Amino acid sequence: MSSIYSISLSGMNAAQTALGVAAHNVANLGTAGFRRQTVTQTAQAHGGVQAAVGSAGADGNALETDMVSQLQARNAFAANLAVFKTSDTMVGSLLNIRA
Repeated sequence: MSSIYSISLSGMNAAQTALGVAAHNVANLGTAGFRRQTVTQTAQAHGGVQAAVGSAGADGNALETDMVSQLQARNAFAANLAVFKTSDTMVGSLLNIRA
């Protein structure tokens, strides 16, 4: 079983990937024949998540989808960061109790 640190870190990495893909899609809105990228997240058996970048099925843009994806990625990153920080605080408190 993975530690809370590695699980939350995998979530932050997946959120960073999703944010990068959404930004890439927005930056290429005006490019003729552009095919959007997508992110697929897969839960890992040992805990955490893995993000894979793929290609959308059709040409074209979906600005509203990409803007929502950016907001979701930001919130997912912030939530995983809060878990990471809370875990760090808890470990610190436990070490202080044992000292």
